[in-house]
Amino acid sequence: MGRILAIDYGRKRSGLAVTDPLKIIANALTTIPTHELLSFILDYVKKEKVETIVIGEPKDMHNNPSESSRYIEPFVKQLSKALPDMEIKRFDERFTSRMAFQTMLDAGLGKKQRQNKALVDTISATLILQSYMESEEIKRNRQ
Repeated sequence: MGRILAIDYGRKRSGLAVTDPLKIIANALTTIPTHELLSFILDYVKKEKVETIVIGEPKDMHNNPSESSRYIEPFVKQLSKALPDMEIKRFDERFTSRMAFQTMLDAGLGKKQRQNKALVDTISATLILQSYMESEEIKRNRQ
C-alpha cells in the first residue's frame, strides 16, 4: 500500500500533506518554495511509496476554474510527464485557506502564528487531503 500526497499549490510556496501508509490519517508534511516543488516530490516518491498525488483545484463560487488555475496547470503537466505511472488527481480546494485560518483560531494560536503563511499552506494541504479521503470513503460506501 502506498501513501496519498496532497499539494496546496501556490505561486510562491506550496503546502504538502501525506497519509500514513495505511491511508488512515492525513498529516501535514511541509511547505516548499514552489520553484523547488517538482524536485522535492520526485525525491520524496523515491524514498516513500506514494500511489496517488492529489492537487488542490481552485474553483470560484460557480464551480468554474479560478484565476489561479492558469498557474497550476503547467505544474500538473510537468508532474504528469515526470511521473507517468503516478495517479494524479485534482480535488476542489474551495474554502481550505479560510478553514485553515479557522482551525488555527480554534487551536488557540496567537496572532503571530496565524500570520505564518507556511503554516496556513500546510494546514490547507492537510484539509484538501482529509476532504479527498472522506470523498473516496463515501464513493466506496455507495458501491
